[in-house]
Formats: sequence, structure tokens, C-alpha cells
Amino acid sequence: MTTDVAPATVPIKFRGKGKGSRATTPGRRIFAVINVIVLTAFALICLLPFVNVLASSLATPGEIATTPFILFPKTFTLDAYQYILSTPTIFRAMGVSAFVTIVGTFVSLVLTAFMAYALSKKHLKGRRIINFMVVFTMLFSGGMIPTFMVVNAFGLIDSLWSLILPVAINAFNFVIMRSFFQGIPESLEEAARIDGCSEFGVFLRIVLPLSLASIATIGLFYAVYYWNTYQSAILYINDSSKWPMQVLLRQIVIVASGLNADESSVDVVPPAQSIKMAVIFVATLPMLVVYPFVQRFFVKGALIGSVKG
Repeated sequence: MTTDVAPATVPIKFRGKGKGSRATTPGRRIFAVINVIVLTAFALICLLPFVNVLASSLATPGEIATTPFILFPKTFTLDAYQYILSTPTIFRAMGVSAFVTIVGTFVSLVLTAFMAYALSKKHLKGRRIINFMVVFTMLFSGGMIPTFMVVNAFGLIDSLWSLILPVAINAFNFVIMRSFFQGIPESLEEAARIDGCSEFGVFLRIVLPLSLASIATIGLFYAVYYWNTYQSAILYINDSSKWPMQVLLRQIVIVASGLNADESSVDVVPPAQSIKMAVIFVATLPMLVVYPFVQRFFVKGALIGSVKG
């Protein structure tokens, strides 16, 4: 007579410091050290130009003339910053850039979100044709002269709206946001409609709260673009009082380089190189201040929108 005996269960112990952790090997430690060294060196290389601009704006004229690349000035001076901040020109240009950036980013986000949400629905008639027309503009555009004629026909010359409306919707940003909306489960929207939500209510109460990462990322793209507006301002803005920061910076660079320019619009006094570097730093600083607040959304929003659909 035989009896079936269940085999004893022997507990298996996994090596590792924590749940799901991988064993640390010498190869992994060496790779981690090399990875840190390489990324640190790359970060320092990317940081060097910005440090040079800041150091040059704080250096004396003699040191700028004798030292081609400055990382740490021997003698600090704030003459360049005192000059650019003592004239209303820089504040007026910063105000114009701030208005274009804030209003333009808001308008672009609203229009892009509405268009992306509508074209993310498969039941929308003509969806494929409209999507093709939008993507087509990523490869071919009307050109500089036809765009200028359109802006002029709408009476937007010398208007700040000429820096916003012609570029209100970017095709690349639209594709990212549309792909993000397509990844939202339709069951959530259907549940909201059953509860009595309208289509706008679904978009406002369900879709937007779930899309904060994508909206923050696209908003950063638009904000950087509007803050760096240059070519549109050169083409459409003739009044120097409506110049944004980048155009003012270009004028200072021309005058500081000794080229023929209208010096009555921007009064540049020695040291010209320090003033140029100071304006570059002031123009870059706002984006550096804003970026850390949206950094945590950046990778998630960009990657999710780019791998869907």
C-alpha cells in the first residue's frame, strides 16, 4: 500500500537588498561610475557657454579685451546691468516679450487642445483629411511672402497680434496632444456622458485634468517659441517701441559690432561687449526660472504623446 506524499515546499531566497532589486556586480558599479562621469562632463560642457556669458557681463572692459574666454572674472563690475536697467528700453522690450509669451501661449494651448480633442475622435467625419492637411504643413508651408501678404491683408502690421495669430497652432505640438488624447480610455468619457455631461463638460472635467502633463509640455514649447520670437517681429513690426527682447538684442549686437545701424533707437555706451552679454543673460533668465516648475511634466508629456497612435 502506497501513500502519496506532497513534496515539501522549500523556500527560495533571492539575493538582493530589497524587493525587486538586482544584485550589484562590479560591472554594474563600474558602469554607474562611468555613466555619472560622462553625463557630468556633458552637463558641464553645455553649461560653459552660459557661464561665459554671465562672467563676461560682470567683467571689466580691459579683461574682456585681453581674455577671449572668461569663466570667472578677476574684477566684478555691474556697470552693464546698471546701464540696461536704468533705461526704459529694456523694460519695454521685456514687457512686449512677456505679453506675447503669456497671451500667445494661452491662445495656442486653447486652440491646439480644442483641435486635437476634436480630431482625436474616430467618429468625426473628414477627420483623416483634416489631419493630413495639418501634417502636410509640417513639410510644406506658404512661404515668407504669402504669409506677409496675409498678415498685411488682415491689418496686423505693427500689431503684437501679428506675432501670435499666424503661428497660433503648431502642427508638431498638435500631433503630440492629439496622440495623448487618443490614449485616454473612452470608457471614462462614456461614463461622464451617462452622468449627464455635455461634450464640452467631458473635455473640461475629464480630459483636461488627465492631460496636465501633455499640456504643461506643449505649453513650455509654445512659451519658449514666443519668448524667442525674432523673424516675425523683424517682418511685421516697424515700430521700435513694440520690439520684443530678441529684436532689441539683435540691435545691440549690430551696434556693438560696429556696423551701420540706427543708434537713435538703442543707445549703447562702453563697454559694448559687457552690455551685449548682460542683455543675453537677462533675455535667457525668465525661461531658466520657468523650466524647473514644468520639468517633471516634460519627459512624461512628450514621450506619452509621441509613442501613441
